[in-house]
Amino acid sequence: MTDTPETGSLAGLTKSPIRAPSQNAAKSVAADLKPLAADHPEIAAILSTDGAPRDFLLAALALSPYLREIALMDPQSLALAVSVPAPYLVAKTIEEARACWKNEEGALATEAELMRDLRRAKRRVSLTLALHDLARLIDARHTTAALSDLADVALSAAFDHLLRGGHDAGKLALPDPDNPCEKSGLIVLGMGKHGARELNYSSDIDIVVFFDPDAGVVRDRDEAGEIFARMVRRLVRIMQERTGDGYVFRTDLRLRPDPGSTPLAFPVEAAMNYYESRGQNWERAAYIKARPVAGDIGAGERFLKELVPFVFRKYLDFAAIADIHSIKRQIHAHRGFGDIAVKGHNVKLGRGGIREIEFFVQTQQLIAGGRMPKLRLRRTDEMLVALARARWIDTATARLLVESYWYLRDVEHRIQMLRDEQSHTLPESEAELARIALMMGEADTASFGKTYVSVLARVEECYAELFEKEQGLSGGIGNLVFTGDDDDPGTLKTLADLGFERPSDIARIIRTWHYGRYRATQSVEARERLTELTPELLKVFGATKRADEALIRFDAFLSGLPAGIQLFSLIGNNPGLMSLMVTIMASAPRLADIISHKPHVFDGMLDPGLMAELPTRAYLAERLESFLEGASAYEEILDRLRIVALEQKFLIGVRLLTGAISPERAARSFSHLADLIIGAALEAVQEGMEEAHGKVPGGRVAVLGMGKLGSYELTAGSDIDIILLYDHDPDADESDGPKPLDPVRYYTRMTQRLVTALSAPTAEGILYEVDLRLRPSGNKGPVATSVRAFSKYQAEEAWTWEHMALTRARAVAGEASLCSEARALIDDVLARPRDRKKLLQDLTEMRGLIEQEKPPRDIWDVKLIPGGLIDIEFIAQYLSLSARADGWLPAPEDDGAAGLLVGADPDQKAQAIDHNECTSTDATLKTLGPDALGEEVTESLRTALALWSGHAQIVRLCTEGDFAPKEAPAGLIDLVIRAGQAPDLASLEADFKATSKRIRAIFRQVTG
Repeated sequence: MTDTPETGSLAGLTKSPIRAPSQNAAKSVAADLKPLAADHPEIAAILSTDGAPRDFLLAALALSPYLREIALMDPQSLALAVSVPAPYLVAKTIEEARACWKNEEGALATEAELMRDLRRAKRRVSLTLALHDLARLIDARHTTAALSDLADVALSAAFDHLLRGGHDAGKLALPDPDNPCEKSGLIVLGMGKHGARELNYSSDIDIVVFFDPDAGVVRDRDEAGEIFARMVRRLVRIMQERTGDGYVFRTDLRLRPDPGSTPLAFPVEAAMNYYESRGQNWERAAYIKARPVAGDIGAGERFLKELVPFVFRKYLDFAAIADIHSIKRQIHAHRGFGDIAVKGHNVKLGRGGIREIEFFVQTQQLIAGGRMPKLRLRRTDEMLVALARARWIDTATARLLVESYWYLRDVEHRIQMLRDEQSHTLPESEAELARIALMMGEADTASFGKTYVSVLARVEECYAELFEKEQGLSGGIGNLVFTGDDDDPGTLKTLADLGFERPSDIARIIRTWHYGRYRATQSVEARERLTELTPELLKVFGATKRADEALIRFDAFLSGLPAGIQLFSLIGNNPGLMSLMVTIMASAPRLADIISHKPHVFDGMLDPGLMAELPTRAYLAERLESFLEGASAYEEILDRLRIVALEQKFLIGVRLLTGAISPERAARSFSHLADLIIGAALEAVQEGMEEAHGKVPGGRVAVLGMGKLGSYELTAGSDIDIILLYDHDPDADESDGPKPLDPVRYYTRMTQRLVTALSAPTAEGILYEVDLRLRPSGNKGPVATSVRAFSKYQAEEAWTWEHMALTRARAVAGEASLCSEARALIDDVLARPRDRKKLLQDLTEMRGLIEQEKPPRDIWDVKLIPGGLIDIEFIAQYLSLSARADGWLPAPEDDGAAGLLVGADPDQKAQAIDHNECTSTDATLKTLGPDALGEEVTESLRTALALWSGHAQIVRLCTEGDFAPKEAPAGLIDLVIRAGQAPDLASLEADFKATSKRIRAIFRQVTG
């Protein structure tokens, strides 16, 4: 043991500086010790007299249950502690502990033997230091140094044991097996109080472990990381696992680089790269006290020497003051931290406590240590003296803080001597606080409290002067501090005030950004930009109703970004873009997931004209053509189609989300996009077929869009219903390519390839889920249908519901002539005379069957509820079939006719066209409803259709599942309310129920 004065033994005390809490307590201890005296004359000698040594021993063991327990468990250590001066006993014990990795024969000890001997050494040293400290034969300076020395040798012995074991097992090749750590490249740094040789009485130890793969001790270099990580795991077990002999030191490895995502042992080069590129001010502060404590001491010293430019910057670093002070604010998380007090006050972390003195010192070191090497000392008391000598602080302040520091360390030690707990908090109860007061040599708690509070007040005054000019870091909205590993209580309060329900989780997420774990935050510049944005981001996110969920989605988005500087700069300079981002994260989990997994879709949001331009067919066609330009290979075309489709669907959705376009406009745009994608995919498939199999003489193909695709009513999450029709010369037997196929197989294969092109998952996702069940004979029929077979089937075999489906059919892609023929064929089929009574009977029966097999989930299931979308669609299809049977024929319908272009008056435009192409439900109702049903009923149906469709568009855009208000993001609920033009959700629900009832009554009236 070093740094220890010549002191006497406890047996030579002339006066006890402490007294027992009561005579009964002292008598109880004496009774416990009496049986030990027979085997231990040193104890007997103490107990046999009525002098100061006996009074002291009984008082110490009466005040500390932990010391009493050790004394009774290990009377030999007690006998030595009362008879041998502490310096000699502790030094001898530490020396023996250093060698305990070998057994008495000089061979490698077993792990159990090592653990036993280290624990017994710790127990003896702890008892000896505590008794001599309480007796004032040594002081806290010597206690902390001795405990640190013990930690050093315990780690050294353990690593010697582990390294030698690896060598003997053939995993390692040590340069000197008898001195395993020597030149091993294993660096073990003691951090914090351990590094400064200031360990407290019941301290854990903070260590960081690095290894040098170039040291050559690992036989298989590729296994170095795993070997050393496993070694550190065993080291932790050796040090802190509790056995019958207790434990050595609790061991903490969380000060290593980015502890949440890195191994326990870290390669030296990787560590250096981390600190040079991503190290933060709190890590600079931590490394001020770092010291090689075990392993390859020379390698550890070289590592710290290389790290000096990171820890101590060349220029005066006043910017570090606020950051270091922010770490101090993180420690006010418990009761009493905000005020100076006695009961329940934390002597380490509370105001005026030990940490304020340490931070006072470390801040000066970070500011000036780069230019003044004399300010790079580790121990707090030595640094205070050095600061005074450098005239960085005055001598009186230095003396005051040194005295206060060691007084508070005395208090801290006595708190921990009570029960060997890693506590720094004074007891709440009077009886327990009295123990501390008596152990401090005070007469009572009042006397102790007076002295204690005066010391805290002096420290607080010095600390406050250092930071009196500190600037806020949070943009005026409160503390926002995200350094270190612990939560800043002021920051947690700010986050809660902003609207976050789990502020600790949010703080952890933002610390992840600071660590640079994501590609987008790895550069210093990106982290600085994001740090500048953080206050405003949190403010905007906090304003949403489920702020936590929204920010978690934003975090997922950041984790997928390849880079961040451009985005952070754009958001910083464009408040609208920031608001849009927050809206997506808060309201639309589906869109948030898209940009999290495919961040490239966000690129389109950077277009300043995004919200001003309508996504018309021409607009979408231009972008599709531009994106496909230059792509020739089949797979490349399909990948590009996926990329552009995902991006454009996303951008249509963003416009809908922000209210830039209506749900009706969004449905039309989603449908136009699907038409264009199907057309491009069909073209690529046809080229592939022709290359492999040639052409079928006279061959033509057309794709019919059915269902919501045909009626221009797609949502963001819709699948597509299609039918592929083909035609060829009557006498064509096979295609003319190198691998000829007959027409049926040729077009069957073409259809299968088209379905695969549209729906097969690739790295870029899928385009659409494809449904072919509306083809003739459904799943039993061929996947491709000749136009002649289609005509025959529709004329002779089709059911009423299939003709109803045809009212929404339109050609969306393929050869123009066949598309026109298909249109004429459909018009011809639908124009045939019908038995209206049977039509209504079939329609009613089918609606009942759907209601029976697919009952609605709740009122929000707008497709299936009574009076919902199906009821309205069936009414429109009935009107269409009836009108066509009477000779009515629709004309083409474009966006202008639908009233979906800027400046178009939908009613006037509709009047300018005699007949719309009534594939859309609303167009059918608008055109045919007034004559068949009356203006009022038609208006009710169209209003309900807009309500149901608007709701469906928003829900399918924002979420993959159904709308469930209890689980839905608050932002989505707001959007649903907005789409329904209601003041709140309850009002909207009431409106839904009333509308459902009203439309179901109309349905019954229409169907009889």
